[in-house]
Amino acid sequence: MLQILAQSSTPQSGGSVIGLLLPVLMIAGLYFIMIRPQRNRQRQQQAMLASLRVGDEVMISGGIFGTLTEIDEDGGTVRVEIAPGTTVRLVRQGVIQRLSGMGPDADEEGADEGR
Repeated sequence: MLQILAQSSTPQSGGSVIGLLLPVLMIAGLYFIMIRPQRNRQRQQQAMLASLRVGDEVMISGGIFGTLTEIDEDGGTVRVEIAPGTTVRLVRQGVIQRLSGMGPDADEEGADEGR
């Protein structure tokens, strides 16, 4: 009887390793499935905003299409012509997609980049 009690009190190391390893693997999986792709999208969006030029055709956050007419680097705003003679001013982050680069600095490769 003493021998049975002595054996049952020894800890099992296999269960505790799996218990510690499982949460670590779940966190690593979430990083590669959710966090890393989101960071890549943020980097791409920041690169697109930094490369905007006057004359680019863009889509703003409301789903409205227009042409950049002015970029205020200091204020962080842009003016977008959405119809002939109608311009709106919005923060630079309001531009969600560049459709074409038709500005004076655009080259042939950059013109089709947004499509």
